Amino acid sequence: MSLPLEGMRVLDLTRLLPGPFCTVLLADMGADVIKVEDHGMGDYLRWNPPLSSSGMSVHFHTINRNKRSIALDLKKKEGRELLLELAGWAEVLVEQFRPGVMDRLGLGYDVVKEVNPSIVYCSITGYGQDGPYRDVAGHDINYLGYAGVLGLTGHADGPPVLSGVQIADLGAGGMYGALSILMAYIHVLKTDEGQHLDVSMLDGSISWLTINTGEFFAGGAAPGRGEQVLHGLWPCYNIYPAADGYMAVGALEEKFWRRTCELLGRPEYAAEQFNAEKRDEIFSWLTGEFSKKTRAQWMEIFGGEDCCVSPVLSLDEVGRDPQVMHRKMMVQVDDDKLGRATTLGIPVKFSRTPGEIRSSAPFQGEHTDEVLRMLGCSTEEVGRLKEDGVVKCPVP
Repeated sequence: MSLPLEGMRVLDLTRLLPGPFCTVLLADMGADVIKVEDHGMGDYLRWNPPLSSSGMSVHFHTINRNKRSIALDLKKKEGRELLLELAGWAEVLVEQFRPGVMDRLGLGYDVVKEVNPSIVYCSITGYGQDGPYRDVAGHDINYLGYAGVLGLTGHADGPPVLSGVQIADLGAGGMYGALSILMAYIHVLKTDEGQHLDVSMLDGSISWLTINTGEFFAGGAAPGRGEQVLHGLWPCYNIYPAADGYMAVGALEEKFWRRTCELLGRPEYAAEQFNAEKRDEIFSWLTGEFSKKTRAQWMEIFGGEDCCVSPVLSLDEVGRDPQVMHRKMMVQVDDDKLGRATTLGIPVKFSRTPGEIRSSAPFQGEHTDEVLRMLGCSTEEVGRLKEDGVVKCPVP
């Protein structure tokens, strides 16, 4: 069975989280992704504890599976020439350096498009290729801070709260990167015209303020933490402590809220869902009620009901959840570097061409020989490139 992106050829010059997540989305669906690493540390995420038995970071494995790796010194002229040869082979190039770095190396879009006019050249950065912040360093927390997302996250009487996942890195960078690549790739298939994609994690984070900005754009005041329906303003959409953890109540629609009140023995509160005078009273009631039972006991009550009430699971509980197991989102694989290991599954299920985990994350430069031979280098030439420090083929 073929994979949906089988035949797509991608050069991945990224590291850490946003770019590698972007390219693993493509790799899981069949793209041939060559990870181009420097031959010093390579991708820093490789060495981020905890380390697996192979000596690589466990974090690194999940977002770099299904890829090949070549270690290349781009500060050397021959290293840059090899990359341009690879750019002629590739259909997509993804980079995540600060704006201007690739230009200074002589590998910017204007140079690469001369080698391959139809290439899709995707640049993922914190703030974009232009503007007053283009050269400013940043991480997920900074992009979310500038986007206003941090300012909206948390309780009204408390400080901003960090999310449990890297929203800007993974979503605004990685996911938007993959989406933009696929859209540009379709354009290439239609016209043979490549283009430069400017993916800003700040821009992407701001684009998700669709619900938050409605009243503000209509002339109202800017919302603060805990002041909107989906951010803790009302009891019907909130988190409550149970006897052994927390319960998530998402009874937003009237029918869900009514049934929740009935099951908790207070049907009269159904008519008070958005009554500001009753809000504190209902908050206190729900807080007291949910604390009386464990999450499992509450799910015996709510599990078969149309209420949008669910437990808040810890990470180890997620892997044992029957829906997660059924959807194969935490799976056991036979890994040639880790042995039998658990990894994250593929989130989108295709009926005809499903993605698959075909190979484990590569060692740094594991496929250098293979890629150089693909470019037509002889055994002698490969040996010379190693001796000159242009490439690296480490033995794990």
